[in-house]
Amino acid sequence: MKLPTQVKLVDVGPRDGLQNEKQPVSAEVKIGLVHRLQDAGLKEIEVTSFVSPKWVPQMADNAEVMHGITRKPGVLYSVLTPNMKGFEAAIAAPREEWPDEIVVFGAASEAFSQKNINCSIAESIERFAPVVEAARAKGIAVRGAMSCTVGCPYEGEIAPAKVGYLAQLMKGIGVQRVDVADTIGVGTPRKVQAAMEATLAHFDVDAISGHFHDTYGQALVNTLAALELGVWNFQSSSAGLGGCPYAKGATGNVATEDVVYMLHGMGIATGIDLDKLIDAGVYISEALGREPNSRASKAIRTKRAG
Repeated sequence: MKLPTQVKLVDVGPRDGLQNEKQPVSAEVKIGLVHRLQDAGLKEIEVTSFVSPKWVPQMADNAEVMHGITRKPGVLYSVLTPNMKGFEAAIAAPREEWPDEIVVFGAASEAFSQKNINCSIAESIERFAPVVEAARAKGIAVRGAMSCTVGCPYEGEIAPAKVGYLAQLMKGIGVQRVDVADTIGVGTPRKVQAAMEATLAHFDVDAISGHFHDTYGQALVNTLAALELGVWNFQSSSAGLGGCPYAKGATGNVATEDVVYMLHGMGIATGIDLDKLIDAGVYISEALGREPNSRASKAIRTKRAG
């Protein structure tokens, strides 16, 4: 079995990781996290979200954060823009502060789509068409986040055909690459592979990334399952930031530190300095007043302490 020799990770901590935090995190701390992640060698960082501050107060400082980042050559900075208003806000700043990529999203579950955005999957993707068109016209790349690709809190198990349907809709509006996300972390390796295979019918393997939540402790084995299919782009979150709002007390995104430790142990290159990455996770965790939610981080810091 031939696995990829290198992997690119997108750290979603600054956006997906922090957006549900109840305590306010200052723009200064968010900027500090982005700087530490890029210094650790991350080449893609999901920075913020241009959404209504009424719905996501944590992201109200989006323009301030984008303005405050000292950009590093070779690093891609992405933001979530759920609608035209969000996209316009993201490009209201001078050109050098624009995101390199915007993220739009859709669910593979009709029930999830109805409950979250009050419309069908097809309608939700249609709403994004003008946003995708506007972004691409301005030379900004577009990624599509596909949520609930293996399980849904309302519908239960999701058939791979539904994932393929969503991927096809995204491709149809001009989305360039997609994330196959196990939003509630219920996936196991074969189910994750089935969701990936359904997506591969519409997107090239280079345009697909895995986004796994560790709610049931399956994120690393699901990462390996995706690697076996040749997938080499993954999303993870510094210090395991980001709870899962649908499973009380459950952990959310898989910790970037744990993924990097596994990949390096398998001889797969990431270009990331694990020690610096651990320090970035400690930085943001201290700002939140808690321990990093990463086993590799804890083990390595214990070893460091002698």
